[in-house]
Amino acid sequence: MDFQHRAGGKTGSGGVASSSESNRDRRERLRQLALETIDINKDPYFMKNHLGSYECKLCLTLHNNEGSYLAHTQGKKHQTNLARRAAKEAKEAPAQPAPAKVKVEVKKFVKIGRPGYKVTKQRDPETGQQSLLFQIDYPEIAEGIGPRHRFMSAYEQRIEPPDRRWQYLLLAAEPYETIAFKVPSREIDKAENRFWTHWNRETKQFFLQFHFKMEKAITQSSGPAPPASVKRPPPLMSGGGPRPPSDNLPPPPPGGMSIPPLPPGAPGAPHMPPRMPMPPMPMRPPPPDGLTISNN
Repeated sequence: MDFQHRAGGKTGSGGVASSSESNRDRRERLRQLALETIDINKDPYFMKNHLGSYECKLCLTLHNNEGSYLAHTQGKKHQTNLARRAAKEAKEAPAQPAPAKVKVEVKKFVKIGRPGYKVTKQRDPETGQQSLLFQIDYPEIAEGIGPRHRFMSAYEQRIEPPDRRWQYLLLAAEPYETIAFKVPSREIDKAENRFWTHWNRETKQFFLQFHFKMEKAITQSSGPAPPASVKRPPPLMSGGGPRPPSDNLPPPPPGGMSIPPLPPGAPGAPHMPPRMPMPPMPMRPPPPDGLTISNN
């Protein structure tokens, strides 16, 4: 049969490729693809021996050409050994030191002493809030520098033993020493017109004022109040009976007079237990004959 002039026919074409030829073509395609993405000379596990063949030092396998080795590197065995080697190196590697913190250089200057100050205690006549007004004088302050302030907790300082009842207000300005004021550790009101600062460049004076928030009144009681529907029992008197209401009590006696006791059963009289009857007396046996009993 003539297949030369048929539609779609190609002169000189062979038959269906065998499995070995398909594998050889697949390995060649993998080699060409791996050569484009992998530099085989930088592979630490690639080695060429004295016989001219190639070895994988990780998997201890022999390969006749570079294509065979590159196909091996894409296989499951090589990838598993790579993951195992990476885990082993990570376990045996020493702990890496923490990155060094950024060190802030402390500015050094010649200090000339402490500034003058004045502290005024105030109270708002409308709200009753307590406030403090600080006035600090910096006549020799450096040019282009303004005073700074911040609040410090008692646990940040190292001068006194920490006490949570107090906090510190720090004020600093070059070339003066930093000064601190010990104030109560109460919540500060940051509302408008309750916390303000002012730096007067002409008189070289710094003003700072802040108000403390109002403390809520804390009522201390022994227990919760009873509901309105529950009535308390009347208190007991010394005799054990209930005390009559105040409306039924007799008026107090005049000075020097005594109150006669109330009859039993009257309101306000002490409760007395009922009198128990006496037990019967046993009968005395009669005397024997010839004896008489005298009453003396």
